[in-house]
Amino acid sequence: MRRRRGLRVLLAGCLIAVASAVAGCGGPPEERTLVVLGPWTDGEEKPFVEALAAIGKQTGHRYVYKGTRSLRETLVAQLQAGAPPDVAILNSPGELAEYARAGDLHPLPEQVAGAAVPPWAPTVTVQAAGGEARTRAYWAPIRVDLKSLVWSRTDVAEAEPVWCVGLGSGATSGWPGTDWLEDLMLQRRGSAAYEDWATGRTPWQRTRPLWQEWGRMLTAGGRTPGAQELADFELLDDGRYGLLNRGDCTHEHQGSFIRRHYGSDVRPTPTARYLDGVPTAAQGGGNAFEVSGDMAAVFRASATAWDLLGRLTSKEARRSWANEALPGERPFFPGGATAASVPASRATAEVQRLFDAAGRICFDASDAMPPTLRDAFHRAVLEFVGDPRDEALLDRLLGQLEAERLLQLQEKTFVLDDLCDNPLAE
Repeated sequence: MRRRRGLRVLLAGCLIAVASAVAGCGGPPEERTLVVLGPWTDGEEKPFVEALAAIGKQTGHRYVYKGTRSLRETLVAQLQAGAPPDVAILNSPGELAEYARAGDLHPLPEQVAGAAVPPWAPTVTVQAAGGEARTRAYWAPIRVDLKSLVWSRTDVAEAEPVWCVGLGSGATSGWPGTDWLEDLMLQRRGSAAYEDWATGRTPWQRTRPLWQEWGRMLTAGGRTPGAQELADFELLDDGRYGLLNRGDCTHEHQGSFIRRHYGSDVRPTPTARYLDGVPTAAQGGGNAFEVSGDMAAVFRASATAWDLLGRLTSKEARRSWANEALPGERPFFPGGATAASVPASRATAEVQRLFDAAGRICFDASDAMPPTLRDAFHRAVLEFVGDPRDEALLDRLLGQLEAERLLQLQEKTFVLDDLCDNPLAE
């Protein structure tokens, strides 16, 4: 493992000791229960809750996890009521930056700043009350996922895929489509162009060829997209999970978390192998991947809250979390694999191999955009799928997105940068 990655792991591992010292500096231990708000529900939260309980046994503090699929709506309501959670776990740096600019989020103190691992935790520039601009880190990744992946059965040929597409996801419907467009941007134009676009420096009209390419995928073989493409991205009509289980498609473009819906007969393949003209890593290509993550941030600052954030990023907590998860659901962490007593599934091991060998990783572009632009991107994808061949429709959608970009530039809401990183750098 290269020096830089090793340093990150060392920093994260040291946080447990440092954060404990921070907790001990403020006087007697705090007795109140700490609330952690997060995105995992319906059993997916169990390994994390067990890891949280293990931390509680070490510290003597009580932590309560509250999971919701309506994370943004829940958090906004709690902030408006003046009753935010102590710690919230979100997957959108764009939203987190919005909370930081509003003063709802507390910057990481020096003692735990080493947990802000790139590209999951870019710094945010916030205008202080006295007019001084401060650039700080405000959150830290506790779990990460690899995107830029195509999933297929091991007994299915790689050539001529029939794409599984499902864009439904409640209030955030559309994001599986934005993932496709983001991946095309990264693979076709490279990480610098990707970062310029995600941070508001590129007009949306320049993305037209990417929409057109995705449209050709959607309509390959004479298909006409319809209700099936707008259905849920993972839940089938018959109650089963996983689009590959539908039986009418062979390949699914999805992040590493989707493996939980499949057995040992699936394989993850880098998206680049399915795009003509894009060199793969084996051919000396850029070996670039989009990534996502679940980031912990403190909304009610206290020594105990900072101690918890430090512990959640420690090797001990990661090992506990990994041990509690099923082999096909084991979480990934920044800095490489975490030793666990239970062997990983074959798909999990292959994703970890791709993660470790990635030459360039870039955070999910739409999640890094200001929330209003991200939501407009989601809506545009849903409308585009209705008729991918309609150039007038595409003109209108790109015009709407460009108008929103210019508005956000005017309001100075693009405050993130450094969304890409080279994990193999010395």
